Amino acid sequence: MTKPLQWLIRTTIFLLVLLAGPALIAACSSQSGQSWRDADRSSAGIAPLPGETEEAIVQVYGARAYNWRGNFAVHTWIATKARGASTYEVHDVTGWGYKPVRSRPGEPDTAWYGNPPMLLADLRGEKAEAAIINIQKAIDDYPFANEYTAWPGPNSNTFVAWVIRQVPELDVALPNIAIGKDYLDEGVFAKAPSGSGYQFSLNGYFGIMASMREGVELNILGLNIGVDPLSLAVKLPGIGHLGLRDPWMDRSTWQTAPAIEQVSDAN
Repeated sequence: MTKPLQWLIRTTIFLLVLLAGPALIAACSSQSGQSWRDADRSSAGIAPLPGETEEAIVQVYGARAYNWRGNFAVHTWIATKARGASTYEVHDVTGWGYKPVRSRPGEPDTAWYGNPPMLLADLRGEKAEAAIINIQKAIDDYPFANEYTAWPGPNSNTFVAWVIRQVPELDVALPNIAIGKDYLDEGVFAKAPSGSGYQFSLNGYFGIMASMREGVELNILGLNIGVDPLSLAVKLPGIGHLGLRDPWMDRSTWQTAPAIEQVSDAN
């Protein structure tokens, strides 16, 4: 067998492995094909009620994307509540409406059209107050405010990753299945969203990331495979994290928290 043929076979096998995660999710999916009009958008009860909480709050959420897209990816968003405010502001990007970027009053922890939310970050008090100022500036400066492309970006995850990069108070590792997070605004090199490492990306189609928070990720056509040493996990396309520690738990609790046998993005 010639070396080019061996390379082709190995590459084909690797791509099949990348696609195995989304295929498995699709096979086991409970998505009913329900209309978005009837899909659950109720609160999960994760966020503190604004009327009962004086301090400032910043939270980042993710949930499986609507319909078949949820086999591959999550949708992420940011919620903020200023000190003393009576409501949250929810910031995200969608592919509908006259402008992709949305900042509006609302409940921060609602299901994303039938899919339950997962809390990825939670800031309180003075740190949250500083973050809110920087978040608003980052939203104002977002370079793709009038653009949206579901794959490979810029999309909702591109937006959240951009904001996280601009806000030093947000030490967040987005799920590896947040397709679009690796779409960069310019060039091919950038800091990882958490700011604890760096990444190389060719318009979200191909790239590699190495950081303390995200671990190591290889991106091929938007599908990310990798390892996360901090949470003792592997990252698989479609499936997400499989590991012994919750990668979004407060790291100061890891020594005392019970082990988690399996953590899957946006369960």
